[in-house]
Amino acid sequence: MEGLYAFNLLVSCSWGGFRRAKGEIARVLRLLGDENPDMKPTLAEGIIGVKTCLNPREVVQELRKLFKEDPSIFQHTSKWIPVDLWTYSTMTFMKRAVAELGKSILKGEKWRLTVEKRRYTLYHKIEIIRELAELIDRKVDLENPDKIIRIDIIGKYAGVSLLEPQEVFSVAKTLIEMTER
Repeated sequence: MEGLYAFNLLVSCSWGGFRRAKGEIARVLRLLGDENPDMKPTLAEGIIGVKTCLNPREVVQELRKLFKEDPSIFQHTSKWIPVDLWTYSTMTFMKRAVAELGKSILKGEKWRLTVEKRRYTLYHKIEIIRELAELIDRKVDLENPDKIIRIDIIGKYAGVSLLEPQEVFSVAKTLIEMTER
């Protein structure tokens, strides 16, 4: 995929909050060992593409630890999502990506498909889910999946990931988990 979509993390921030969020991302990644991450706004307002030299799944785990030590470290970002690969957002290309990643869902594992689309009108969300979910012959569990195939569509590109539930960092969700304990 061309330039903008070489990112291995998508980070959510408020609309118009790119500059402050970019500073926060740089500070946090520097703490974790990446001195020079590449960050750019995407076509979707409030979504920043980040290319880090660090393993994005390990970054997410470290974010949880940082948040538990000091929740105020996250003032301008709200969600950090690893991206495994980028493809075009046509059904043909997304099917190839999902079929490939779906091979890593083992027999006996339950899974869920999550689709987020921004700046995209080619298909309705339910059409995308219906077409792509039929490619994977494993038990679906929307509440407690072992694996999540996540598709973040931004215009003509789609970031596709195979994640375990704890491999997405959400400030709000982590705060709720902390208060429930």
